[in-house]
Amino acid sequence: MRATTRLAQLVRRPEILLAPGVYDAYLARCVQAAGFEALYMTGAGVSHSRLGVPDLGLLTYPEMLDTAARIADATDLPLIADADTGYGNALNVARTIKGYERAGVAGCHIEDQVFPKRCGHFDRKRVIALDEMLGKLRAALDARTDPDFQIIARTDARTVDGLDAAIERARAFVEVGVDVVFVESPRSEDELARIAREVDAPLLANMVETGLTPLLPAARLEALGYAVMIHPGALGRFIGKQVGEFLARMRADGTTLPQIDRMLDFQSQNAIVDLPGHLERAARYE
Repeated sequence: MRATTRLAQLVRRPEILLAPGVYDAYLARCVQAAGFEALYMTGAGVSHSRLGVPDLGLLTYPEMLDTAARIADATDLPLIADADTGYGNALNVARTIKGYERAGVAGCHIEDQVFPKRCGHFDRKRVIALDEMLGKLRAALDARTDPDFQIIARTDARTVDGLDAAIERARAFVEVGVDVVFVESPRSEDELARIAREVDAPLLANMVETGLTPLLPAARLEALGYAVMIHPGALGRFIGKQVGEFLARMRADGTTLPQIDRMLDFQSQNAIVDLPGHLERAARYE
């Protein structure tokens, strides 16, 4: 079964889909080894890892496309990818969708921010006119060749114009025919619940630790009516904290020996990237 078809089925089943955020192929392999059903490529994480800069729209389409292709190639899991604003106007959006499809991505979200965009949990965002966003979404829908490729429409209007405006936009996105709607940065569980009541479409919830939206477990979001939840920055935050502590201890001790139990052993790390499988395939040609 194609990854796009698997994702379409996962989005439409009664149970919520939990997709951890990754920014490279190794983390994608870790997510697959942990037994998850899908994964999410975080634009912020790619910005941090590839450029070492904040999520302020500095990444380009080719950089995101290259990262998405590497992640999709490294795992069998359906990949949902951040496509930011589509990297331009409606014509750029169409090109983005075609490129992501060819790269093996199973779905992506396009947002209504003014370019250059900002992280959805930053201040001083701006959104484009609704008519312009609807045109970009129509271009995205027309550009896909696989009807199961999931077009996810994101609005950042909650932070800019309030919840009523965000819901109005979300409803307009549904009218255009997108597959999933993503209202960014609601401020409370009541707001999350209202969005679910008033927007008749599969919904995506973005769980950003210490961000603007309260963290709710999968069971609660499912009960509210959400179809997909992502934790885009969780792995990056976890790794950043652990790496900082590990390096401080290594510098003080002058060795990693006291921290061996905090590390994967050599064999376990190579298992994640399937060293046995690669060696077996290589042996066929010797």
